Amino acid sequence: MQFRKPLLALLFTFGAAGAHAAAGHNHGGHAATPCADQEAPPAMHCALAPTGAFDAEGRLWLAWASGGHVYVNHSDDLGATFSEPRPVNRIPEKVAANGENRPKIALGPDGTLHVSWTQPLEKPYTGHIRYARSSDRGRSFSEPLTVNDHREVTSHRFDSLAVNDRGEVFIAWLDKRDRMAADAKGEPYIGAALYYTLSRDGGERFMANQKIADYSCECCRTAMTLDGDGLPVIAWRQVYGDHVRDHALVTFAAADTPRQPVRLSHDQWRIDACPHHGPALSQSAGVLHAAWFNNAPERHGLFYARSTDGGRTFSQALAFGDYEAAAAHPAVVAADSVVWLAWKEFDGQQTRLMLQYSLNSGETWNQPRAMATTAGDSDHPQLLRRGEHAFASWQTEQEGFRLLPLGEVRR
Repeated sequence: MQFRKPLLALLFTFGAAGAHAAAGHNHGGHAATPCADQEAPPAMHCALAPTGAFDAEGRLWLAWASGGHVYVNHSDDLGATFSEPRPVNRIPEKVAANGENRPKIALGPDGTLHVSWTQPLEKPYTGHIRYARSSDRGRSFSEPLTVNDHREVTSHRFDSLAVNDRGEVFIAWLDKRDRMAADAKGEPYIGAALYYTLSRDGGERFMANQKIADYSCECCRTAMTLDGDGLPVIAWRQVYGDHVRDHALVTFAAADTPRQPVRLSHDQWRIDACPHHGPALSQSAGVLHAAWFNNAPERHGLFYARSTDGGRTFSQALAFGDYEAAAAHPAVVAADSVVWLAWKEFDGQQTRLMLQYSLNSGETWNQPRAMATTAGDSDHPQLLRRGEHAFASWQTEQEGFRLLPLGEVRR
């Protein structure tokens, strides 16, 4: 495949960069919903920021927000129909529900449903990380617990979630407890920090929070996948030097032992603000795949890189998507040696959901194509794996939730 060279452009202001990253009709990262909050149980057109996962039997599960609740429902016919949604949190609370900060769902090896989300607090840009689980296939959920063990009112937000085949539950998030302590001492502290926690008993109890890195960006989503040993790999936007906001990655030597983080991207985007635009990760066949957005003046747009040595080093980053069409919010998923990328573009009238795939673990790629379009607001696209097959999920204002098969790929 031919990758276009990064375009030369003047440095955007944060406002322009934020608008560009939002891909036109995004406006907050989720599809607008016309339903009333008091509708119970809410219909799928009320779903804010639905996030999906397939279980071992091929059933699609969604977690999403509406009216102060996180809801979970499922589909046995690839999204054509859905079960009645069940509330995860019995008592209503604020729930973050936008493209960068949305409810998450993961399946344990015994079919347990694990759900995490961010609960915004009364003070702006603050929150707690919340978690609940269901051992009866979504009919009921445990009482939600707060995962962050620092309970002062500050930012614990932008969680990511993964569960391995041993039933170990990993949650990572951005946390400002250290900035709060530095401010109290009159000391400088840029951004936030990356923290994580681990449950070894399927979500009953979580270990004390552990810091992985200082000086993360404040409000870009974190991304998590599992390596071949079922250990987490986490990517996030990190602040380097004088407000250079590139990406970092950490792998683990054991479930409770993160390694030293490495730098993932080297785009040199210097901006004293948060771009609201986090990375994406997937792992398969011993290869780690990463995708991200940056808006540096001489190196901007969407990028992809791969690692064949467990995340220690990465290939030279390859640009994809049409920067002039506001290409943004990439997703990546891999199954064996087949890798898919999805993202959004805006042509001034419609938002296009774009797709590209590789048959050789990201070494070469086919030409991009538009999978779907919408004229209204839309969520960030997601890519889901169901065995050796992949699907794109997309919630739009006009069309609602769509699960799109990526088609047969001939190797």
